[in-house]
Amino acid sequence: MKYSITHIKGGTDNCYIVSNGKEAILFDTASAANLPQVSDECSKYDLKLIVLSHPHFDHAENADVLSKKFNIPVAYNEADDGIFDDYNSQPLYSYGLVGFVVLKASLKVLSQTKVTRPENKVLSQTKVTRPENRFFVKEGDTLAEYGFPDIKVVELPGHSKGSIGLLVADEAVLVGDALDNWIKPGMGHLYTDLEAEKKTVEKIRSFGKRTYYYGHGKPTEKF
Repeated sequence: MKYSITHIKGGTDNCYIVSNGKEAILFDTASAANLPQVSDECSKYDLKLIVLSHPHFDHAENADVLSKKFNIPVAYNEADDGIFDDYNSQPLYSYGLVGFVVLKASLKVLSQTKVTRPENKVLSQTKVTRPENRFFVKEGDTLAEYGFPDIKVVELPGHSKGSIGLLVADEAVLVGDALDNWIKPGMGHLYTDLEAEKKTVEKIRSFGKRTYYYGHGKPTEKF
């Protein structure tokens, strides 16, 4: 089956609607500032499910609100559930100049007031509301119950322990922050586990020729 993937861009945040024509799922929800445009775009479809790549605010801040508005569940990986209670449970680190700049910009939104090299560690008390209507997904799960049997969950740890993506038939892969395209496509510049992130990059390469949809930056045909 061929799917349409609608890229919703709000500031530096990306989220995506994957549709079979009428029915759709939402992958990530962007930050609260982008709620109106995300909600308006979702209203064009019979929305069945929200999938979160991970619960950081710029991906999940609207999850509970949209879940309630459209009366649909939110799916994410159990390994990231603790982030809803304590952002510090999985501290983030950065590499390179781009990573340092991105991390520093993120801290303006969070409650942290200081960043120092070389650790570049995110410590924040900011919390994202845990969706009331939620369930956990893992590697290999399909979205058949929601009308999308050829869309499959893949675990992409590194940016967070429970980061996930979606393989959309043989057409595309939605990668969250496992990769990014701030300047050019490649490994995500923020991580909680660098070695896991490197392995995830190789895993994504093994998926073969697809369109790559990033949490940050424009989609590309290769990385």
